[in-house]
Amino acid sequence: MQYSQEIQSMCPIQQGALHPSAPIPVEGRWLKPKRRDCYLWSQSWCWRVCAAASAAKLTLNVKNGVVEEVLIETIGCSGMTHSAAMASEILTGKTILEAMNTDLVCDAINVAMREIFLQFAYGRTQSAFSEGGLEVGAALEDLGKTQRSQVGTSYSTRAKGPRYMEVAEGYVTQLALDEDNEIIGYEYLNLGKMMADVGKGIPAQEAVANATGRYGRFDEAVKTVNPRQD
Repeated sequence: MQYSQEIQSMCPIQQGALHPSAPIPVEGRWLKPKRRDCYLWSQSWCWRVCAAASAAKLTLNVKNGVVEEVLIETIGCSGMTHSAAMASEILTGKTILEAMNTDLVCDAINVAMREIFLQFAYGRTQSAFSEGGLEVGAALEDLGKTQRSQVGTSYSTRAKGPRYMEVAEGYVTQLALDEDNEIIGYEYLNLGKMMADVGKGIPAQEAVANATGRYGRFDEAVKTVNPRQD
């Protein structure tokens, strides 16, 4: 089994959750089951408990039929975030059938797990037929160099118009407006890059400066506003 350099350099952390699968009813036999390698993902959402909808993306790297790598990305309620942390403790080391038959608490993560099982059962995976599949650590590549999920948050009212709060580049600190009060650009702070610099011992103010960037026609702005205060 191949492991990426990032995985090899990590220190081991013990899984703390003792959360076994429920009993699995079996009728008949699978005469020729194949424990194949695959890399697959699914996404779902939840709106039953919280007022606003929440979404989750679940990525699994399966080797010889067993989950070896898990990536859970969420946006929405705090309950989903904590459920994702629990799921990361639970899922590795299980077969796909065991994983599907385990309560992951959050509706969205449970539904994403169900959809992954359907992909697996029907052979609709990214590497279902490649020998050896993808190395363990491939899911980290989805997050990029800063290993942080891309999150977008925009807000708008009819009375006051739109506010970009977080975009793919990072946390929006200023919006650039033209003479018609229309957004023509923004200044952002890449939180992943900033925290990486802080972790290297770079002073906080310098780390903030290094991680700050601008998008669009920011320099042509008639005025700038803080999207959270102005």
